[in-house]
Amino acid sequence: MQDAVLSALNSVWGVFKTIGLNDIVDILILYFLIYNGIKLIRETRAQQLTKGILVLVACYLLAVVFNLQTIRYLLKLCFQWGFLALIILFQPELRRMLEKVGRAKIAEISFFGSSDTVSEEDKWNTAIDAVCDAAQNLSSTKTGALIIFERKTKLGEQIATGTVLNCTPSVAVFGNIFYPNTPLHDGAVIMRDGMILAAGCFLPRPQKDELINKQLGSRHRAAIGMSENSDAVVVVVSEETGAISVAENGELTRGYTKESLKKLLLEKIIPDKDTNSIKENSFAGRVISKWKK
Repeated sequence: MQDAVLSALNSVWGVFKTIGLNDIVDILILYFLIYNGIKLIRETRAQQLTKGILVLVACYLLAVVFNLQTIRYLLKLCFQWGFLALIILFQPELRRMLEKVGRAKIAEISFFGSSDTVSEEDKWNTAIDAVCDAAQNLSSTKTGALIIFERKTKLGEQIATGTVLNCTPSVAVFGNIFYPNTPLHDGAVIMRDGMILAAGCFLPRPQKDELINKQLGSRHRAAIGMSENSDAVVVVVSEETGAISVAENGELTRGYTKESLKKLLLEKIIPDKDTNSIKENSFAGRVISKWKK
């Protein structure tokens, strides 16, 4: 046993001894490409497409292992045209990647993610307070607003249609963005990681636009369309009535106040760790009490 361990260690050390400077450069370049490729995919809905491709690859490997000839043949036909299909599917992402490479400066290239001392939960708490205060103010003046809370589905395609701000949310910032006749007031604000990432963004139309109540305006329709195409939570302030509404999963609920809106956003945006721990503790308590009986 000891000889086997020593032999394995010697083999590993032999591999490290053969690594040269060109190998290190090769590994760093490969890491940079993979890291930025994953980062690019995570910013769009291409993430779901990538998962689907990985599932197909896993199915093909299983078909090879278990000798499933028909499944293997069909998947092989899919993979023969896979490269061309990838170019077609990821054409917007590839174009944006090449544009970023062309515009990037050496100082902007990052090999590692940036560290932030403020937790994501604290950022979202501050952002939700600002959104609720701003929604109340905009509602009182009947100023239309459309605010999107990005969740797991990344909204890179919509962000590309607007103006990137990347600023801290506040009542004053929302007031300036949605003030009538300003350049960004007609579009939507997209929030990511507790920050205002972009404003003036255009959103997709609802899948069944003709079935939506005709009394709803363009903002409400855009909110429904965005919630149908992603898992985002969309807050809408009506320009006609000042009513505050929320769209999620293709459904629109209306009549929110500042307090009820804050409660909903805290439940939807910030994971309730305390509730989960209470459920686990109560379950454990029931098990112990049954065991004692």
